Amino acid sequence: MILNDLLATAILLAYYLVFLFIVPVLIKSWRKLPGELARKFQHVAFSLSIFMLLEHYSSWVAAILGVSVLIVLAYPALYLMEKTSFYKKFLADRSTQGGEMRRQMLYICATFAMLIFFYWGVLGTRWYYIAAVAVMAWGFGDAAAALVGKAFGRHRILHRLIERTKTLEGTTAMIVFAALAVFLTMFFYAAQPWYTSLVVALVVAPVVGVVELFSRRGFDTLTVPLTAATLTLPLVYLISLLGG
Repeated sequence: MILNDLLATAILLAYYLVFLFIVPVLIKSWRKLPGELARKFQHVAFSLSIFMLLEHYSSWVAAILGVSVLIVLAYPALYLMEKTSFYKKFLADRSTQGGEMRRQMLYICATFAMLIFFYWGVLGTRWYYIAAVAVMAWGFGDAAAALVGKAFGRHRILHRLIERTKTLEGTTAMIVFAALAVFLTMFFYAAQPWYTSLVVALVVAPVVGVVELFSRRGFDTLTVPLTAATLTLPLVYLISLLGG
């Protein structure tokens, strides 16, 4: 069991090295591609790793320790790299002083740990799929919001609590792609009936779309998946009580 968890961690770290570092660097180096694509590729790749954590580890404790290894190794490495010209040129960090990638990594890992602890550790394996549903809503919804908003956004949403430029087109894309991600994860991964998957998708997606809209300073990495998970559990339970 320990050897299996060590192997899973090695595979997980190799996955992160390739899809969170090497591929985004290649994307950034190709000048014809928009710079935002590298950041959102990282987000989607990071979100997909939740399946590795849920399926390849022997326990929820081992899964949390596995993702924690990334922080131990990558956080100081990124800190040391931030002052280099390579980091500023090829890595997807919007902060002029650096540090955004480190913060986002901490937020994502903290989100993974909280979801795994509660929906696997506390509630048991019956509900651990909710962690995947929540992360998929964030990963694909947030990526769609940014890419569609920057490429096609024409109608800006103005509010004093909204940070940066948010558009109606981007938020609509967030809701649509979050709904698709939730439905597909519920139906195929969690093996829930199509009507349960559809109800959860139609309820969760608009709510997380609004949450993402008003989340500030990168905290949508926390607020969106935690909101999605908080809504999914009672919805599934209620549908089951109604005979679904």
